[in-house]
Amino acid sequence: MAMEMAGLGFKRIELSHGIRISLVPGIFQAVEEGLVEISSIHNFCPLPSGVQHAAPNLYQPSAGDPREVKLWKKYTEQTLEFAVKVGAKRVVMHSGSVWFFFRSPEARLERWLEKAELEGKDLREHDEFKRRRDRALNRIRRSARRPKERIKEHFESILGKAAKKGLQLGIENREGLEELPLEEEHADFVRGFETAEAVGYWHDTGHAELKARMGLLDHEKRLEELADRLVGFHLHDVSAEGRDHQVPGTGVIDFGMVARYVKPEHALVLELSPVLSADEVRASRDFVLGVCR
Repeated sequence: MAMEMAGLGFKRIELSHGIRISLVPGIFQAVEEGLVEISSIHNFCPLPSGVQHAAPNLYQPSAGDPREVKLWKKYTEQTLEFAVKVGAKRVVMHSGSVWFFFRSPEARLERWLEKAELEGKDLREHDEFKRRRDRALNRIRRSARRPKERIKEHFESILGKAAKKGLQLGIENREGLEELPLEEEHADFVRGFETAEAVGYWHDTGHAELKARMGLLDHEKRLEELADRLVGFHLHDVSAEGRDHQVPGTGVIDFGMVARYVKPEHALVLELSPVLSADEVRASRDFVLGVCR
């Protein structure tokens, strides 16, 4: 895996939340031999024992069940240890979600969207969509108070360990309506952790664009309001039809705008669909290098 990335022209890579334990010896070897450097890793990494597929939300800090929170802490701390061993300085974090036992408002909205057959570019100005979106969000907001409190509490519980290891947590913006923090609260949530050296903001361009198309945020304003807390980026484009993880420069995202917020110390990670070809990966790399120069 590392040899393939190096062969495509990458010196630094992110280890994702899909890294199985069986891959760890080879990763150590690649790092020790100087084949690649690890810029960042994504919680949970490596995967919990017995899990064979990407599972970043397997356990969540928002959970009301203390057994799940205990497992979240266990495998998050395992990720922190692994980051130190491979020389990574940043850990990308998801922050949990609001959970509904029955009738998820997001699932209901998605079912309506499938029937309505709306294109992504039409959502922001579609009155019926906005009405249904706002109704779903109101239900989510009403149920979010306690999960938000739990997230803050449980993040605080691991911050000391991350800081002692010289690691910085990057709180990623997410694409799901029920994932936390909610868009209107994301900046305040990140800034609620006073130590910028320990907690920052990880910007996913595709997620932000999908939310912008739903009228939930302004892509550039999000970057502007958290510019001083940015630690890294997941870079991918969104097609006119609304598919993300596409080759940067082929879709609707203004990467010239994004590049204005990139600093030399930030981690830039291409997060591309696995169906893309090697040539498309190289094209993505060359485009980003050109825009961010």
